Amino acid sequence: MAKREKSQPTVIPRAAASRLSRYLRYLEELDRNGVTTTSSQALGAALGVTAAQVRKDLGYFGQFGYPGLGYKIAQLTPELRRILGTDKAWNVALVGIGNLGTALLRYKGFSAHGFRIVALFDASPALVGKRVEGNEVHHVDEISARVRECNIELAVLSVPGEAAQAVADRLVEAGIRGIFNFAPALLNLTQEVAYVSIDLALELEQLSFVVTQRERESGL
Repeated sequence: MAKREKSQPTVIPRAAASRLSRYLRYLEELDRNGVTTTSSQALGAALGVTAAQVRKDLGYFGQFGYPGLGYKIAQLTPELRRILGTDKAWNVALVGIGNLGTALLRYKGFSAHGFRIVALFDASPALVGKRVEGNEVHHVDEISARVRECNIELAVLSVPGEAAQAVADRLVEAGIRGIFNFAPALLNLTQEVAYVSIDLALELEQLSFVVTQRERESGL
């Protein structure tokens, strides 16, 4: 009998994974409005992609639709949460309690989707020991102890760019599995650590590029 080869894991494109979150937001909105079913055509139209793209994105994870009916929102919504990992609560550390860090701490969307900021860190003597939004700010030297004590797996980084790599290294050494980086710096991390970076100035540059291109194309 021929030996069956071990199947290779499916590589999910980052763009497809990103669209899953957008699908979920739209499904949640439909559910709030009392809608019980939707279709790949409707999902695609709402997000600006084709129905075929919707089916391809969801097809990486299984078959969720019903012929002639489409998708049952009450079934697809929890499936997407399971795929995205938001069907459970995540403990999160926030490092850098400046203006941006404080704004992130006040953002209610994190807790609404299962992300609980349970530990705050900063290096400023003016902030360490104070309470911000009900949470005490700890010194970055306490990262290792607090991460283990609070069973923290994810971290949000909002420190100055020149401090980002050193702080990220501390977080990884403490056992953090994923970092959401708002610092204007590229991080050098091991492949075992998931890493998402948002450079707000860069994103604005991309927006200004699109606007400028449209102005040029229209002759303005």
